[in-house]
Amino acid sequence: MTTGKEKNLRSANWFGRRGKDGFIYRAWMKNQGIPHDMFEGKPVIGICNTWSELTPCNAHLRDLAEAVKKGVIEAGGFPVEFPVMSLGETLIKPTAMLYRNLASMDVEESIRANPIDGVVLLCGCDKTTPSLVMGACSVDLPTLVISGGPMLKGHWKGKHIGTSDVWRFDAAHKLGQITDQEFIEAEACMARTQGHCAVMGTAATMAVMVESLGLSLPDNAAIPAADARRKVLSRLSGRRIVDMVREDLTLSKLLTRKAFENAIMVNAAIGGSTNFVIHLLAIAGRIGVDLSIDDFDKFSQNIPLLANIQPSGIHYLEDLFYSGGLPALIREMKSIIHQDALTVNGKTMGQNCESAEVYNRDIIGTMEQPFKPESGIVVVRGNLAKDGAVIKPSAASPALLTHTGKAVVFENIEDYHARIDDPDLEIDATSVMVLKNVGPKGYPGMAEVGNMGLPKKLLEQGVTDMVRISDGRMSGTGFGTVILHVSPEAAVGGVLALVQNGDLITLNAHNRTLHLDVSEQELDARRNSWNQTETVHPRGYVHLYQTHVEQAHLGADMDFLKGGSGSTVTRDSH
Repeated sequence: MTTGKEKNLRSANWFGRRGKDGFIYRAWMKNQGIPHDMFEGKPVIGICNTWSELTPCNAHLRDLAEAVKKGVIEAGGFPVEFPVMSLGETLIKPTAMLYRNLASMDVEESIRANPIDGVVLLCGCDKTTPSLVMGACSVDLPTLVISGGPMLKGHWKGKHIGTSDVWRFDAAHKLGQITDQEFIEAEACMARTQGHCAVMGTAATMAVMVESLGLSLPDNAAIPAADARRKVLSRLSGRRIVDMVREDLTLSKLLTRKAFENAIMVNAAIGGSTNFVIHLLAIAGRIGVDLSIDDFDKFSQNIPLLANIQPSGIHYLEDLFYSGGLPALIREMKSIIHQDALTVNGKTMGQNCESAEVYNRDIIGTMEQPFKPESGIVVVRGNLAKDGAVIKPSAASPALLTHTGKAVVFENIEDYHARIDDPDLEIDATSVMVLKNVGPKGYPGMAEVGNMGLPKKLLEQGVTDMVRISDGRMSGTGFGTVILHVSPEAAVGGVLALVQNGDLITLNAHNRTLHLDVSEQELDARRNSWNQTETVHPRGYVHLYQTHVEQAHLGADMDFLKGGSGSTVTRDSH
């Protein structure tokens, strides 16, 4: 029954078998109404779907999967859709980041264990994209990514609104500037269509990431979820993945060092989320590309903000699409990106962008006339962050990028919530807010709590930003002068654990420094009296995570998940 055509297909090890084994593999599949000719030498395309009603950003992915299936069949393939763990950023506790690595394991093992020749990854919400790409990298089959797309921008009281306004609404609500009823009304006005956040949050940043890495068809990043062109892109992706299998165009052939450098440069130009750092590092670790946290600073330097999108700018993802999309923005960077980097459609990045046009210069700027001169990711180091910490200057207050202030310390997130609005809290606009024990091991999972809300009494004084430091993360929709991902984290004895109220801390983002003005002798004394606060969970995945997760500057993957095991199944059960 095996033909020459089938011998080159991984799935032939299942469906091309003779005798009892082949009977079992095919017979049970046929109970879904699949005709026999689908098993005769057609590339089997897995559609890895993170659809879930608990992941609202991805709730429309079933529709996209149907479009992919049509494209696969049109190209002569055999589509099979399968679910993997979905991570709904808005609902899952204690944080979706805790489960990113678990979802990646689900993806990896689901792909390897099944008769799949190529895979389409359907993702959207923040952690679904990196987890799917990480898992797929560890198998290294032909792979193509489709993002869910952004929701349309919201409308409230004659204004456009998006996720970044949540932080503004919260501050206004605290001050009594909007009522409880207005707060509730804004909820329905903001998330009014399917899709992920309408601003350049982490979900949008991840969509940009996969397109700039060359893992999706052009325009994937910005087509709105509600736009029919998202389904067209999905159908074309279904066609293309079949050809990728025939060409043996695997992830390792696309994810070269040049691809990673391109992604970092494009992320700088769009004002992407700081979470980009931790996810791209993890992906690099899976595919075997040597990438360090310092590369994000190096390849972000001298790249201005070209995308006028919130939170670094004022517009929305749908505006970026209508203005020419990511290909038009990348074309503005043609003098610095690696135009010869290969992409999933078989063309280079330069070829994909050569005919792209900018239709609105209020949305996409030029290298000579950008919206802000400084963007990207800045990596700061010093005795407070020996292995580095990150800040996003395009979302910060320029005056605070060089600042010295006294520390106001919160030992954990519960301590912060208990004291932040205490009228007796000793804090003023020059203080530096410090939050400990919210890193990978300490939280656990490294929650998005780094952009701490300011004390009510300072909001009442008109203070809108302060320097904030933590070993946690912040939402890509957030903004402010926020130092994140401090490594080593407090829970493992990093210097952050030793900071006390009143200590002077100096940030100089321009010089890439973050310094705690405490002598080494005093720090040694504090270390000797430091009581470790980390609590390792006694069982299950969280125990596995806490005992194996790496620090933020390495990508917060689990140490035993670095690299991959390929696509070979070593045992045969029949």
